[in-house]
Amino acid sequence: MTPDIDPVIELNKLTKFYGKSRGIIDVDLSVKRGEVFGFLGPNGAGKSTAIRTILDLIRPTSGWARVNGMDPTKEGAKVRRSVGYLPSDFGTYKSMTAKAYLRTLLEMMDYRGQDRIEELAGRLDLDLKRRIKDFSRGNRQKIGVVSAFMHNPKLAILDEPTTGLDPLMQQEFYRIVLEEKSKENTVFLSSHILAEVESICDRVGIIREGRLIMVENMSTFKKKTGKVLNVEFDRKVDPYIFMSLPGVSDIKVGEENILIMTVSSHIDGVIKELARHTIIDLTYDEVSLEDLFLKYYGKENVSHNRNGARGVVQ
Repeated sequence: MTPDIDPVIELNKLTKFYGKSRGIIDVDLSVKRGEVFGFLGPNGAGKSTAIRTILDLIRPTSGWARVNGMDPTKEGAKVRRSVGYLPSDFGTYKSMTAKAYLRTLLEMMDYRGQDRIEELAGRLDLDLKRRIKDFSRGNRQKIGVVSAFMHNPKLAILDEPTTGLDPLMQQEFYRIVLEEKSKENTVFLSSHILAEVESICDRVGIIREGRLIMVENMSTFKKKTGKVLNVEFDRKVDPYIFMSLPGVSDIKVGEENILIMTVSSHIDGVIKELARHTIIDLTYDEVSLEDLFLKYYGKENVSHNRNGARGVVQ
């Protein structure tokens, strides 16, 4: 591993086993100061294990981590006070109001600076006077987001941060993250949502079955994703017409004169070719994380999709 200058998070062969069960294996990673880093993988891939090991909430089996220049196994409490942390399944004191709970967290961190509780609560439409037991899942998640940023940390580590948030609040969360980046603060967030990582991250790492299998700049990563077009024509259309176009891959022949294709670039050429035919219907969706794994990082070259397509044309 070639470390970046002044990395905020640095991992070297970080490994965690639970008895004989796999957690994470030989994870090497360096996260730069001032970047938004996306930690992407399906549920069970090892994202939460990696984060908990970084913060010394669990101890590694082997390898090491550094956070803000500190060794978590020796300075775990100091490391945790230096970051904003949102776990995937954080607990709360449900009898407290949201404000009392957040103030209690600040006291436990011995934080004495200017906090952002009121500001962030306003942006997320969070009623600080209500008791947490009366909150919906989404409102409890807002408390977690506020807790991660309320003490102005230089590094925020967020595990599935948008779970339960409605689309408007997700967009506000993205704005908060990008504002942190503009301050040259660092945000490390895990997600299993491809579009979320694409929208706000500078770099992305993909973890699968406990191993970090790829780290790339987002511009490079986006070339490997794209949109899935589902096109219904008025008659059968030769799929090879589209397969020959730049940026088109994974053509699948569906039922009722339907073609399903992944378009990662050169959308203009695809649209011009579509215009030569009579189209009954057209929809598009994001490439799924599972299909991305199968296509670029899997052991197989065959994928399925939820539209009942058959006959993959490679």
